[in-house]
Amino acid sequence: MKKTITILLLAAALLTACGQGGNGTKESATEEHGGHGGHKEKEGSEAGHEAPAAGANEDVEASFSYSDTDNVQANKETTVTIQIQAADGKPYEQFETVHEKKLHLIVVSKDLSYFNHIHPEYEGNGKFTIETAFPAAGDYKLIADFTLTGSEATNRSSWLTVKGEEAAAVPIVPYPEAELTQTVDGKQVELSFDQLTANKELMLNFNISDAETKQPITDLQPYLGAIGHVVILSEDAENYLHVHPMEEKGSGPEAKFMTTFPHSGIYKIWGQFQRDGKVFTVPFVVEVP
Repeated sequence: MKKTITILLLAAALLTACGQGGNGTKESATEEHGGHGGHKEKEGSEAGHEAPAAGANEDVEASFSYSDTDNVQANKETTVTIQIQAADGKPYEQFETVHEKKLHLIVVSKDLSYFNHIHPEYEGNGKFTIETAFPAAGDYKLIADFTLTGSEATNRSSWLTVKGEEAAAVPIVPYPEAELTQTVDGKQVELSFDQLTANKELMLNFNISDAETKQPITDLQPYLGAIGHVVILSEDAENYLHVHPMEEKGSGPEAKFMTTFPHSGIYKIWGQFQRDGKVFTVPFVVEVP
């Protein structure tokens, strides 16, 4: 039986800038301060992009550094540097361009209430840099998602503690399995699954319509070369999936993705789509039996 889940977007959700997309359009990250297949990571690594085999590219390391490593402050710009290298310290120099970028950087707060998908610039010799700011004090996880030339998708991660004024922690509460339609940026977004279970490939189907006219939206624009992107994290942020659509050239109202939840538990899902030159991010919380 088809199980349907539609996200209840929190009225208190804040949208912040998320850098520039591959086509020059402005991206927006979602900050929620209101009611907000992979494998469990080894130290410094994640599994994602449709779950690479455990142990893949084990000799690939990523070091994360900051312009003021011991004193990164909330709401102040800091330069994030990511160095991709082998275990012997030799930098990797050749990277595939995947969905218009050589590296995708996912930033989430520990409670998963804050999400940012940004794209550091490649400076050569395995070095990527970007300036960004963190909205509040606390712990953040940074996940570097990249593909070495001739290899497969690889993810490396690091935790960062940001100083300054803290925001209240937001519980990660799954939404009930009911047909609920909520609005984000004038759009009604519904997420459905052909089945919701762990360790089995399943389909996520996003259905997007105009909140006012109720008409299906059929003019979604490509975002990073595809109809949309989906990022999934387990409640403890240790299981990561970056999922790409089954049909990249679509324009709505449906966007379908295939993935596998690695185990039962609570997951947060972020769907990202673009319309009228603006990227909108839609968060979901589900409990996988």
